[in-house]
Amino acid sequence: MTEAGLQTLVDAFYAKVRLDPVLGPVFGRAVDDWPEHLEKLGAFWSSVMLTSGRYKGNPVAAHMRQAKWIEPAMFDRWLELWRETARETLAPPDAAAIIEKAERIAESLKLALYFRIAPEGPRAAA
Repeated sequence: MTEAGLQTLVDAFYAKVRLDPVLGPVFGRAVDDWPEHLEKLGAFWSSVMLTSGRYKGNPVAAHMRQAKWIEPAMFDRWLELWRETARETLAPPDAAAIIEKAERIAESLKLALYFRIAPEGPRAAA
């Protein structure tokens, strides 16, 4: 896995996302500067997969800012496109590794956005 390969994946993936009827409108609203966003996401995946330390950001905070437009099912669509693009652009072992990592990250983001512990109600007297 290389920096160039990761950037190719990111660029191809987000080209699909921008055209997707489910994800495109959310990203269109959230991203003002696509070249900057693609560079940032390339740095993110470089940090995740190559431990380069290039990414300086907070993915949870970035997703929280868009939370009112994101629905849980959108993560499934995102992963569907990610799996497809990873398999198209990376060698099979690299595709498998980055897909597994993306699935774990998506689950973490869903938990951050949607999981809330219910407050405890009044306790019955013993």
